[in-house]
Amino acid sequence: MTSFADGHDVTLLETGDEYFPALLEAIGSAASEIHLETYIFADDPTGQRVAQALAAAATRGVRVRVLVDGFGAANLLPSIRAVLEPAGVQILVYRPEYARFRLRRHRLRRMHRKLAVIDGNVGFCGGINVLDDRDGRSEGPPRFDYAVRVTGPVVAQMHHAVHRLWMLVRWTTFGGRKKAPVEVRSPSTRPEESNGHIEFVTRDSLRNRRAIEEAYLRAFGRARREIFIANAYFLPSRRFREALRDAVSRGVQVRLLLQGLPEYPFVLYAMRAFYQGFLDAGVEVHEYRATFLHAKVAVVDEHWATVGSSNLDPFSLMLSREANVIVRDADFGRELRRSLERALAAGAVAIQAGDLVHRPWLEQVKSWLALQLGRLFIGFTGYARREDL
Repeated sequence: MTSFADGHDVTLLETGDEYFPALLEAIGSAASEIHLETYIFADDPTGQRVAQALAAAATRGVRVRVLVDGFGAANLLPSIRAVLEPAGVQILVYRPEYARFRLRRHRLRRMHRKLAVIDGNVGFCGGINVLDDRDGRSEGPPRFDYAVRVTGPVVAQMHHAVHRLWMLVRWTTFGGRKKAPVEVRSPSTRPEESNGHIEFVTRDSLRNRRAIEEAYLRAFGRARREIFIANAYFLPSRRFREALRDAVSRGVQVRLLLQGLPEYPFVLYAMRAFYQGFLDAGVEVHEYRATFLHAKVAVVDEHWATVGSSNLDPFSLMLSREANVIVRDADFGRELRRSLERALAAGAVAIQAGDLVHRPWLEQVKSWLALQLGRLFIGFTGYARREDL
């Protein structure tokens, strides 16, 4: 845990092995209120443990609210509801998938945040969904991901965010189940507006459309030694790619730790279409292959770090509701960097230019087609600009 003079404490939580015990402890200690937002709430041993803890809190009089995404948590099965609802847990669904097979652009705008706020004074933010990180395996490494536990003034912003979205979804649900949630203006959470060590940054489709992307770009522009990014779905915009190339030209070491297993083959092929350009610019590319990489973190010069839910692709940066915590502190930055170094050494493979040249031609064609189809799809949404992919 890192503590600051401004009253903040932040603890880095690596994988579900550290995250879920901390979350369950906070839920077990809750006295008045629990807000939980998650993209996926699975019916597996982990999901059942979290559901039982939330139900126990509600039974002892704590107000418990759970907000899930209508697509990601389509598997919020009756077995989970049967634990939560009889205990008095309130559940809302963001953009329910009533017409799953009818393509509508607004349905692409999802609630991808992973947040929990306990009693208004303890907050969790990261990329870890409520599901078994080992996919039912008793052994082997868990899905590689991060979250943070925070206390201090920033939790008030997190509480405001979860409460506001809850009220928004509740209003649209009562006003008409098929009505898409409208956007309501709220104070911007852009990081330069505060001098604190910890910032809470959200991405929505109105005032904070590019807040997370801009936070990254500002940090890249100030980088002097190193940029270290670990991201599961890395399809960066043209501005993003240019910012990394500019950093290399200033003598900054840029390292990318990316997903190397085909959890979603289409995305993996599209990501690999960028590798040659990165390598030509001097950016290091590493694929993590020990297990699925689900992280969305970065460290810049060890003094700026972010942990959150936002991938660096058009869906996260242009369409989804996301939330990241930014920490400006050398101790925390070094801790996250050391963790990434361990992952790099234990489970990653460095991509070399020769690897790309000697790839089978079919693999090269798949990468090119995946990227072009991705660009067409993003253009279809109408929410992104040409330079966004």
